Amino acid sequence: MRPMIELQQQLVPDLLEVMRKRYFILHQVMLSDSVGRRALAGALGMTERVLRAETDYLKAQGLLEIHASGMRISEQGRMLLAEMEPMFKEWFGLSDMEDKIRRHYGLKRVYIVPGDSDTSKTAKRELGRAASQALTRLLNKDDVVAVTGGTTMAQVANHLTSPMPLPTNWFVPARGGLGESLDYQANTIASMMAKRTGAQYRLLHVPDHLGEEAYVTLMQEPNIQEIVNVIRKARIVVHGIGDAMVMARRRKVDQAIVDAMRAEGALAESFGYYFDRNGAVVHKMHTAGLRLEDIVATEVVIAVAGGVSKGEAIAAVMKFGHDDVLVTDEAAAQVIVRIIDEADLGNA
Repeated sequence: MRPMIELQQQLVPDLLEVMRKRYFILHQVMLSDSVGRRALAGALGMTERVLRAETDYLKAQGLLEIHASGMRISEQGRMLLAEMEPMFKEWFGLSDMEDKIRRHYGLKRVYIVPGDSDTSKTAKRELGRAASQALTRLLNKDDVVAVTGGTTMAQVANHLTSPMPLPTNWFVPARGGLGESLDYQANTIASMMAKRTGAQYRLLHVPDHLGEEAYVTLMQEPNIQEIVNVIRKARIVVHGIGDAMVMARRRKVDQAIVDAMRAEGALAESFGYYFDRNGAVVHKMHTAGLRLEDIVATEVVIAVAGGVSKGEAIAAVMKFGHDDVLVTDEAAAQVIVRIIDEADLGNA
């Protein structure tokens, strides 16, 4: 397909840019369900005049429906997007990056969505949609799925669906709560995923950050022991990845510990563990939830994170080596590929 694309670019230099623009318009309308022209122009960074010409064209092709309440994608438009997705990834190099990252870290699958989640709400929603689809493909009957919290994981929950109810499946929080917005707590996300798929859920009502004495006391409570045992038997874990220093501040970690972690090169945080750029654990927290040994023993581990600011952190957690699936975005993937190339150059 590449030779054909290169020939087309010689004859029609702006062909791919036009296709990319129209693809993103359809894609944004699909993610928004229904959207007005002004809001759509703002989300895409386009003028309303340019957008009007494009949406009129897409409507004439039967790909968009324009109502008084806003624009909606037609069924024909949905089918076209589904058919175009693999080609789109190849045209713009996403497939090559997926393959390179997968092979370098020994992953089973890598999914890269266009854009940068740090600056684009559309990219973040697409990250959630792609992760929800990856999870759906891997779900089996009777599975227990443990999920962490965060804004990206909330997007995964928002997009998770099931063609039929899953009454024998369970969604559980992988850890306790950070004490921040309820919408982004692991408990909330687990319950939302369960409700959207007709599954069952259990909640863990404990703080994420526990002192040693509090941890020992809590773990002696029968009710806590019961839910923790369920969490630690999860077949699938879906987790986010954060910047080590940002997460340490959010967890209100003692400054002396933060300074020690920084001195040891802490770069990434995931499921309460802090990793350096080589994937080595430099700090761990007491938590009534998943432990590192549980992650290592879990059958399927799915990491979901994006944004250029998290590229190095994602690479560090991937180097730890116990994820099976990575769902990320184009901006983070470019950083990860650069790190891979630098490592290959250093080993040459």
